[in-house]
Amino acid sequence: MASTSDIRNGLCIKFNHDIYKIIEFLHVKPGKGPAFVRTKLKSLTSGKVLDNTFSAGHKIDVIRVETHTFQYLYPEGDEFHFMNAETFEQISLNKNILDAPDLLKEGTNVMVQINTETDLPLSVDMPTSVILEVTYAEPGVKGNTATNATKSATVETGANINVPLFINEGDKIKIDTASGSYMERVKE
Repeated sequence: MASTSDIRNGLCIKFNHDIYKIIEFLHVKPGKGPAFVRTKLKSLTSGKVLDNTFSAGHKIDVIRVETHTFQYLYPEGDEFHFMNAETFEQISLNKNILDAPDLLKEGTNVMVQINTETDLPLSVDMPTSVILEVTYAEPGVKGNTATNATKSATVETGANINVPLFINEGDKIKIDTASGSYMERVKE
């Protein structure tokens, strides 16, 4: 058992008969009354995100996890197949567990957290950014640059991303996996 002082991002806990991963947390010490911790929890079984407040000193049940590097192989319906980089063992995970499945490119290395008690995969941590090639981009309209104008573009994985008007087909762009937003154009 741990307490609220042990809460950190990425910690997996057992809460309300389910396993949750802490996405965000904030320790709050108001001027009046007891301290508490505001958290944003993501269910590792259903993918739902909920907000919860723990009072200071509240006991939480921490799940022991191991993190392994896996390489993404291919999709098959709602299942995504991965291979352990060390043992070459293959696993398949449901689309719900992944944060940004539409940004996964074959060969991408991800970190998979596995429950040490049941040997079941709990969550997949994507790299902070990915570099993908633009396969389709609408043409930019000349004279539309007075403000930060964007247009829709499709990348090689099939995801639609809003990009600046100067991005064309064949360009490689860097995408933030947490928000799914354009970061910069990558020079070859």
